[in-house]
Amino acid sequence: MKKQIVIIMVLYFILTIFNNIGHPVTPAFVRDLNIPEVFFGIFFATMSFGMMLAAPIWGGFGDQGKRKLSIILGTIIYAVGQLGFVFSNNQYLMILFRLIAGLGIAAPMTLFIAMVISYSKEKRVSNLAILSALSILGPAIGYQIGGLLGDSEGLKTILPSNSFENVFIVQAILMVLFALMVFLFVKELKTNNGVISKRNPFKSLAKIKTLDYKLILFLISLSLITMGSTNIAKYLDVYFNDLGHSTTSLGNVVLVTGIVSVVTSIFIVPIVSKFKKQLSFIIVIQFLSAIIIFFVFRASNFMLAIYSFYNVYNMFKAIYLPLEQNYIAKSADDDSIGTITGIRQSFVSIGNVIGPLLGGLIYSIKPLRLFDSSGILFILGGIILLFVLKRDKKSVQEEIVYES
Repeated sequence: MKKQIVIIMVLYFILTIFNNIGHPVTPAFVRDLNIPEVFFGIFFATMSFGMMLAAPIWGGFGDQGKRKLSIILGTIIYAVGQLGFVFSNNQYLMILFRLIAGLGIAAPMTLFIAMVISYSKEKRVSNLAILSALSILGPAIGYQIGGLLGDSEGLKTILPSNSFENVFIVQAILMVLFALMVFLFVKELKTNNGVISKRNPFKSLAKIKTLDYKLILFLISLSLITMGSTNIAKYLDVYFNDLGHSTTSLGNVVLVTGIVSVVTSIFIVPIVSKFKKQLSFIIVIQFLSAIIIFFVFRASNFMLAIYSFYNVYNMFKAIYLPLEQNYIAKSADDDSIGTITGIRQSFVSIGNVIGPLLGGLIYSIKPLRLFDSSGILFILGGIILLFVLKRDKKSVQEEIVYES
């Protein structure tokens, strides 16, 4: 059991590296094609829309005992989508291929989390914290690699296309190799009673109707918080480009934030996981994150603020993710973990769809307004969580009265 958790985490880490190699060069690539800046948000939103649609379905397939096959198929679909995106040279075809990529990547992004939850009974928060750290460090390394490849003259001598296209070619090759690794090393999980769910995976979204309204409010809050954090992460790329910094400089910043997040997950999250009032702590994190973001992008020394206060924000983000995943996982049983995880991914993807679409418009008016709006979204998410917390306390009191 422990060996499989390690294998899953290592593979997930590799996935997050490969999955993010193309991100540092995407803004420059889109601008090279003279495509309007607003399409940068549309491309990301379209991919997230694909993930929103597909995540519960892939989760349903996972609950039928087809996690390994689903991850392999999804990874290959994603690789095809990335190649189509970079070689179509037409913004409308690029939107289509972004949708295809999103439909594919939803499988591994959903099912690896479901696997860790399935294998984790006693140390769920700790394992999710490690997965959270890897989900931040992996992209940081991916950004670093992608940034270096984007600036690399040597890669141009190996591949005949331009440097930006080369990065996506390398990424697609790596994703196919990743699918092979999944085929060789992942073992399919059986449920405790040996019975595999036969529910139609295409009807997985119907499970939303049966969710407790407190969980639905929590998921809505998750969407708002995701909107804010996604816009910060994605438009920080564009902002760096606008300020004249190189892709290597961006890669360095993201790498440092990844290291900070890993250290937080290893040393701080295990302590926080012992707190009884985790939801209260999540709420405090959102309000403090908003304050930090309001300050960082107004700081007179922007790079100093990025390397200092911005990393405090990333510490909070690293703490929030495993606590949030654990809260949602409590609503799942052994036969519905994939589906619940898929529904969670759908709400994350809703934030990733709406966020960049609105973010692109806001950023085109004034970049600072974009980052301010993220802070406001953190506050709104925190306010909704206050209602969830109030209802949780009321439920506990009702149980005490009932038992007495």
